[in-house]
Amino acid sequence: RTSSRCSFLPNSSLQFGAGARKLHAEGNGPKSSPAAAPDRLPFSRVTQEDLAFFKKILPGRTITDPDLLESSNVDWLKSVKGSSEVMLRPQTTEDVSQILSYCNSRNLAVNPQGGNTGLTGGSVPVYDEIILSTALMNKILAFDSISGILTCQAGCVLENLSLYLEKRDHIMPLDLGAKGSCQIGGNVATNAGGLRLLRYGSLHGTVLGLEVVLADGRVLDCLTTLRKDNTGYDLKQLFIGSEGTLGVITAVSILCPRRPTSVNVVFLGCETFEQLLKTFQLCRGMLGEILSAFEFLDSECMRLLNTHLRLPNPISDCPFYVVIETSGSDPSHDGEKLHNFLEEAMACSLVNDGTVATEETKIKALWSMRERVTEALTHDGFTYKYDISLPVERIYQLVTDMRERLGDRAKSVVGYGHIGDGNLHLNITSPAKDPALLAAIEPFVYEWTASCQGSISAEHGLGLKKRNYIYYSKNPQTVALMGNIKAMLDPKGILNPYKTLPDNLK
Repeated sequence: RTSSRCSFLPNSSLQFGAGARKLHAEGNGPKSSPAAAPDRLPFSRVTQEDLAFFKKILPGRTITDPDLLESSNVDWLKSVKGSSEVMLRPQTTEDVSQILSYCNSRNLAVNPQGGNTGLTGGSVPVYDEIILSTALMNKILAFDSISGILTCQAGCVLENLSLYLEKRDHIMPLDLGAKGSCQIGGNVATNAGGLRLLRYGSLHGTVLGLEVVLADGRVLDCLTTLRKDNTGYDLKQLFIGSEGTLGVITAVSILCPRRPTSVNVVFLGCETFEQLLKTFQLCRGMLGEILSAFEFLDSECMRLLNTHLRLPNPISDCPFYVVIETSGSDPSHDGEKLHNFLEEAMACSLVNDGTVATEETKIKALWSMRERVTEALTHDGFTYKYDISLPVERIYQLVTDMRERLGDRAKSVVGYGHIGDGNLHLNITSPAKDPALLAAIEPFVYEWTASCQGSISAEHGLGLKKRNYIYYSKNPQTVALMGNIKAMLDPKGILNPYKTLPDNLK
């Protein structure tokens, strides 16, 4: 039905077209795409005197060994590599304050880094920026079991926080495939979404307070644990999703839900994407308040899981697969609702096959079919990753159109993601890095998304790779105001330079 599809507009008629074309043309001359690194800005270079100062305030925590620095200079995808010669490992907010105050006075650029699991090149240096690692800032500061509010330092690993809370009958409001490595400060700085957003909302709602160190070393204490506070501007929201460009998050207070005592996971197969969407509608109506996740993956994802990770398909082969999770407090009530939903879905021929898990080992096995797709892709070749928000009914059309466009030039074109949030992860692989393939993908993928009034970054951030594509999702006035905020909070531009904002903002 053409009425349900995006009407694809030619570049000249798109509202953002002129600004985007200007960036493509001016960029850095003929040498590179808008995703490539710009020229190094005139920051100072680290001297022996600088190292002496850092070693004085961070004894044993100023790292200059190239072997130890190597992993922190390269992103998780191994697609971006910096050349930092110094990594600083503060343990306290005061440490961070001293570091930034000094770096600001010396005009030394700083790259804040958490677990380094980002996918857009935002967490590693572009040139020789000093790496400020929050890994040692890993203390849990307080937990209120009555309100469910956790306060912790920014370097706490998400999985460690989850384990801490489980023992206290609570859970974190977010869950990510990278939970074993990612840190809560980085999650907040990128406004990470993940698998529980459908149920618990985004970090803009669950984060109650932040402590942030500004570029000049001032400490902004907004570490409140109040759920309601209407006294002036809600400044913490500025830093959620700012990717370390406005300040360094040092502590977080976050609202944590009670741990559900009844959890079920269902893995279903659908013949068409339209059936999958109808299953989602039925699911929302019949499962209601116990629905906590609705994820999907296509048959190409399943092929990669089978081939590269030897994960067997738990049901019969289908074009589309769905992972549904319910979370509640009454196993019999939840089980009855789930049974009724599955009965109706089968009666309406919305699903071809399925399996239900209530036991933890099987629940983890079914979730791995969704969570390990990213890992499977790394074994398939060089991966071009796109994290896009679209109207839910149009999500998969982009995958179909991209397959038609690329033909056999791509090794794999796969789609998976969060149906409940309208968030598609489009991934394209090739045997090696292929500039001609990239030129066929970009800017087409962004133009297609913009023609549907979608977002070119749903949850991964813009980082280095997508900074110059921001105009496909935000108008020039909005981007200019972002630049004004950056200039006010970081006038020398030392915090995570070359990231998030486009090169044409001066």
